[in-house]
Amino acid sequence: MANEEAAAAPAPEIKKKKERTFPDTLIIVAVVVLVMAILTWIIPSGSYDYQDVDINGRTRSVAIDGTYHTIDKSKVTTTTFLGFFGSFYRGCVSAADIIFVIFCCCGTFSVMVKTGAFHSGIGVLMKKLGSKGLIMVPILMLLFGLGGSIFGMASEFYGFYPLIIGLGIAMGYDAMFGFAVIALGEFIGFMGATMNPYTVGIAQNIAGLPLYSGTGFRAICFAVFEGISILYVIRYAKKLEKDPKYSVVYGEKNIHEFTGGSLDSYEFHTSDALVLLDMVVTLVILMIGLMKWGWDYPQLCGLFLIMSMVAAAIKKWSPNKWCAEFTDSAKTVLWGCLLTGCAKAIVVVMTDAQIMDTVIFALSNLLKHAPSAISAELMLIVQTLINFFIPSGSGQAVATMPIMAQLSDLIGVSRQTAVLAFQFGDGLSNIFWPTADIVIICGLGGIKLEKWYKWFTPLFFIILAAQIAMIAIAVAIGY
Repeated sequence: MANEEAAAAPAPEIKKKKERTFPDTLIIVAVVVLVMAILTWIIPSGSYDYQDVDINGRTRSVAIDGTYHTIDKSKVTTTTFLGFFGSFYRGCVSAADIIFVIFCCCGTFSVMVKTGAFHSGIGVLMKKLGSKGLIMVPILMLLFGLGGSIFGMASEFYGFYPLIIGLGIAMGYDAMFGFAVIALGEFIGFMGATMNPYTVGIAQNIAGLPLYSGTGFRAICFAVFEGISILYVIRYAKKLEKDPKYSVVYGEKNIHEFTGGSLDSYEFHTSDALVLLDMVVTLVILMIGLMKWGWDYPQLCGLFLIMSMVAAAIKKWSPNKWCAEFTDSAKTVLWGCLLTGCAKAIVVVMTDAQIMDTVIFALSNLLKHAPSAISAELMLIVQTLINFFIPSGSGQAVATMPIMAQLSDLIGVSRQTAVLAFQFGDGLSNIFWPTADIVIICGLGGIKLEKWYKWFTPLFFIILAAQIAMIAIAVAIGY
């Protein structure tokens, strides 16, 4: 009877665990802005004196070591309750140039993709490569890496993000695969700079070193870091081949997606060749202009608009069709543009309160009291932290190298090693700190920042360990 009652009793309800949802990237960035706004009331305001110095033919304001002084809070703008919310508007205004570049790049390349030329071209390429498609990883990553390492190219590659991400998906992998190929390629190259004029060139000039001296050791560093990154991307691709569910963006549709399943049905016509030629010629002209004539975002956007219009004309589109396709594509990156502007708000509140130089002064004082055996490694960590506050290679160089160069003499570290620590700290954290380039390129690529952190964080610490090892070698050999 007891058994019958037990059998008749309803089964206990099993409570389903609620899935944890990660906060949206905009919320994460807003929290960082809030924390920084609070710190504007806590961290003392201060500044170094600056002087204009000609560095490699360009006048820059350089900090003067030993001139740091505090500033009364009444003379700066700390962030109020209303000021916190207003900072997002000001961040978007200050990032207006980057925001338009994002709109322009995504709108342009979406038009190029919708012509069908990429489907046809990639279909032909994939047929020829077959199972050897992964050979594209080291080739592309080294090409982007050399651009960053030798010429300091970063924003110049923005236009490639939609193309490489779309290619990665068409090859049967995912958006993160294509994004990593270009993001790691260029920024790891920027970090492992051999002759980057914006980091090595400026830093060595300020430190009083011969321009581009020590290139051999930096070339070894470049090879080590790029090699680690290439292996990491290939390893991820191999896992996707075994199980697509391993993807960190599994089930998510990317704004630059064009699938490879139907590529075989596309025929390669003369018009497709002309569209691809249009793209190649435009990119070549852009690279020459950026390096030789000092072009910037206005010329980049202008060329991309012309390129997409020429492609539309080749495919005999009407002007109305071009406008419709361009604007529809630009709408898809609104989230990324908002994210870029909100991230700029972090810099806005720090600049208003003048706390950046205070952070540099405090961190440099920590180095003075550190044991000489680990001072070079601490210099690397300090430069990595400073890049959160000054996410600009040239900006960080002129703000920190006058102090770090003098400091290196006191703690027994060569100035060449001090420059190495600076370029390592600036370069790697460009694709980690939410104040730096990673927010911009995530917006360009349609990649959620939290997904990038999930994928990249293990590699970040692997490369950081490699940086520490290379700094230790540099100290040991008297670099």
